[in-house]
Amino acid sequence: MAAAADSAEGVFVSKSGRALAFASSFTVCLLAAGALAITLLGRAHGPSITLDLPDGALPRAKPAPIRLAPQSITDGAVTGPVTKAIYAGKALVADPALAENTAQGPLPRIAEDGRKPMTAYAGPVPGGGKFKIAIVVNGLGMSALSTKAALDALPAGVTLGFAPYASDVGQWVANARARGHEVLLEIPMEPFDFPDSDPGPHTLRAGQEEDANTQRLAWALSRFTGYAGVTNLLGQRFLSDTDALSPVLTTLNRRGLYFFDNGAASQSVLPTVASQLGMPAAQSGAALDTIQTALEIDHRLSELETQARANGSAVGSAFLYPVSIARIAEWARGLQSRGFVLVPVSAIVTQPK
Repeated sequence: MAAAADSAEGVFVSKSGRALAFASSFTVCLLAAGALAITLLGRAHGPSITLDLPDGALPRAKPAPIRLAPQSITDGAVTGPVTKAIYAGKALVADPALAENTAQGPLPRIAEDGRKPMTAYAGPVPGGGKFKIAIVVNGLGMSALSTKAALDALPAGVTLGFAPYASDVGQWVANARARGHEVLLEIPMEPFDFPDSDPGPHTLRAGQEEDANTQRLAWALSRFTGYAGVTNLLGQRFLSDTDALSPVLTTLNRRGLYFFDNGAASQSVLPTVASQLGMPAAQSGAALDTIQTALEIDHRLSELETQARANGSAVGSAFLYPVSIARIAEWARGLQSRGFVLVPVSAIVTQPK
């Protein structure tokens, strides 16, 4: 199997290349954050990275009593317990009825009146257009420059996936919500070539105890608020393992979220397991930018239109490469004139029967 076929969002091209690319991304973010902090005496505004060491990496002192930190709101981003509804512009980012406050941070939940995060935090669905197309761009939140470029260029109908690692990812999410984007949380999941390709700390692992994966999932879910669903960060092996995936999807379904499979795992069991659990889900085909050229991306976008005409809707995924952002933005400008409408993923997920 070609290395590119096992990559997520097209960012990891080979085993060594993928590992190097991911490590380089973390290093650049750390160095940039440090340099900016020194220069501006602590007034850094770009994303920085905080990595938690795995359990047992250091000796543990006797745990102190757990206390919830006071709520803090910065540019629509929420830290601490959610005690009131928070908006970024007109978009809802946090609602106490949809949040379970924990020591780690707020977790999404279904409200007592039945409202779900997947509907409360869904992006707006524009009118017009006979055929629906959804596109997810992943990898936001790790690089300030790349994230800003994507937010500046992409139309609001594009759904955006954010990795959970940057310490101020909540501010980027609030920015995206204020601009009309639907947001996904990227859950780190085990690829086939782990640890050569490593999604980072708190990766969900196939073959691990269910409790361990549940704790790692809770960590990711508590990193920020305002997301309607989750998607996989890598995860080819994890998504191919029914025993590993089923309890995770059960937890996500009970919390009122949908799952978007970005197409990285050719052997994914997501559609089958989600159907069995009655969970809203959607699955992309191969990434639009597996081959990172304008010609190839344009060809894949044209194929999406063909699929939408045949099935009524279609969904694709990409990474925030500059060429991907540029081609998607250009393609979207003439979409309605061709009879299509760009919608968030929540508008086309397969609903349970």
